[in-house]
Amino acid sequence: MSPIPSADQLGRIRPSATAPELLRNFCIIAHIDHGKSTLADRMLQLTGVVDARSMRAQYLDRMDIERERGITIKSQAVRMPWAVTDESGTSTPYALNMIDTPGHVDFTYEVSRSLAACEGAVLLVDAAQGIEAQTLANLYLAMENDLTIIPVLNKIDLPAAQPEKYADEIAGLVGGDPADVLRVSGKTGAGVLELLDRIVERVPAPGGDPDAAARAMIFDSVYDTYRGVVTYVRVVDGQLSPRERIVMMSTRATHELLEIGVISPEPIPTDGLGIGEVGYLITGVKDVRQSKVGDTVTNASKPAETALAEYHDPRPMVFSGLYPIDGSDYPLLRDALDRLKLNDAALHYEPETSVALGFGFRVGFLGLLHLEIVRERLEREFNLDLISTAPNVVYEVTLEDRSVTTVTNPSEFPTGKIVEVREPIVKATILAPSEFIGSIMELCQERRGTMQGMDYLSADRVELRYVLPLAEIVFDFFDQLKSRTRGYASLDYEPSGEQAADLVKVDILLQGEQVDAFSSIVHKDKAYAYGVMMTGKLRVLIPRQQFEVPIQAAIGARVIARETIRAMRKDVLAKCYGGDITRKRKLLEKQKEGKKRMKTIGRVDVPQEAFIAALSSDASGGKDAKEKK
Repeated sequence: MSPIPSADQLGRIRPSATAPELLRNFCIIAHIDHGKSTLADRMLQLTGVVDARSMRAQYLDRMDIERERGITIKSQAVRMPWAVTDESGTSTPYALNMIDTPGHVDFTYEVSRSLAACEGAVLLVDAAQGIEAQTLANLYLAMENDLTIIPVLNKIDLPAAQPEKYADEIAGLVGGDPADVLRVSGKTGAGVLELLDRIVERVPAPGGDPDAAARAMIFDSVYDTYRGVVTYVRVVDGQLSPRERIVMMSTRATHELLEIGVISPEPIPTDGLGIGEVGYLITGVKDVRQSKVGDTVTNASKPAETALAEYHDPRPMVFSGLYPIDGSDYPLLRDALDRLKLNDAALHYEPETSVALGFGFRVGFLGLLHLEIVRERLEREFNLDLISTAPNVVYEVTLEDRSVTTVTNPSEFPTGKIVEVREPIVKATILAPSEFIGSIMELCQERRGTMQGMDYLSADRVELRYVLPLAEIVFDFFDQLKSRTRGYASLDYEPSGEQAADLVKVDILLQGEQVDAFSSIVHKDKAYAYGVMMTGKLRVLIPRQQFEVPIQAAIGARVIARETIRAMRKDVLAKCYGGDITRKRKLLEKQKEGKKRMKTIGRVDVPQEAFIAALSSDASGGKDAKEKK
């Protein structure tokens, strides 16, 4: 066994020379921070596709945000050469197509698309932490796709590693012998050579018909300013060659292939792509809507009759408004979202208008981290200054006349007689040490959770299953869970339909006038707490006026909380340095009358900064404003 020295040579050979039986397509799946990217680094080094001078930690994490946060956000495909020597000394060269996937629950859609392009999956588990909730979720996804699972324990070089204990745990899940669970260290490189050999041995070669019409699945794409849309595909049948015309089967758009190649790990042009190969296509098209993730690419001269099965569109879990601080940036934000959707197929958005914030977009995300990452990418990659409103979920409201209204924004909440309000719920899986069972159950009960079951994975690790309202977990549930379990708990959740709930809309009134932007839909039991929090926050954020301003939180016509912004008082007695008290009284009465008249005709001016701080998903907005004040 020895690595092929030149990845360049392998990248430029014709597809016919790379027989399908010499290809292995696999991905690495694991929980966040279990060492996927570090293991990928060692594989790149050992297969020789990245030399020592070019090597850097987390090589496949291309975005600045990924490197700063230490997480993988985008799946990255890379082609690696590997030669296996048999007992007779004959060396057989293989081509390994690896996809490094994200580990966070918010990017499960990235993982599901990667699994559809592979025949095998390396299930990576930290030897010091064991199975986590997202590890289980990714394992079940891989099993649903009938992938060959190769269980691997990583970080065996750590002093806290317990490989024997966790090998038994993994073997119990995937079925097999604990001795078959490979022990590797992505940091030191120990066991990685054996892992590469195991991948060649266990992962099946890709199937397909070489003589059939070409069919290739688009599993990702990206926008390049100079070259237009770069599409990443996995060829299932036939082959694709440069300078031929191709058809996108869903849009029927026809393009000429200007360049075709593989990623190893930088783009390398080739003479074509054959069965089972993973690579990229460049057609020079600038219209981002013409390259849809999940679409099938075929030859224009000999088109395929049926398309490949498309991916299931992900359902947005959390909605938030994105508005440019400068209203003239609205067209730029629209173009930026169009281009970002090309690279992030889980993004959903539609135009929205706010009285307070102007023109913007209502954007659907898969979770709070997804929201943070999208906003940060828009600001960094497209130089935009954005406001994001507090996240909320979709409700279905049934009125007395049996009409059903879908509410994605509190301002859309109907005012008529309401029969029922339904909210989305999720099935949550929590894995944690058994000593924290009490505090986890207490947290879930506070968030209106219903326990579904509890299993002990080992003597000291427990799996708790709950049904929880989505609105209760999208904001700070995970932070609370981590703090109550000293960081040991892990969470995974999936949509589980809807349920009826006792929800109310809390309105915020400034001097008796309702301000839609501050309204929120909350559970009846938490309405008072929300009202007190919001009125207190606005009392700090809104500057004092010449008259007293009441801030009220109300459910319908009933006021549940109130704060008052005290009036600025001009010292009208400054010029009185003596004389009769009646003169001072006269001046004070005159001032009192003026304030009374101003209060009846005066209008509260809420500055843009107050809207931004109060509506922002950043919980420290009120505190920052107080410090500035």
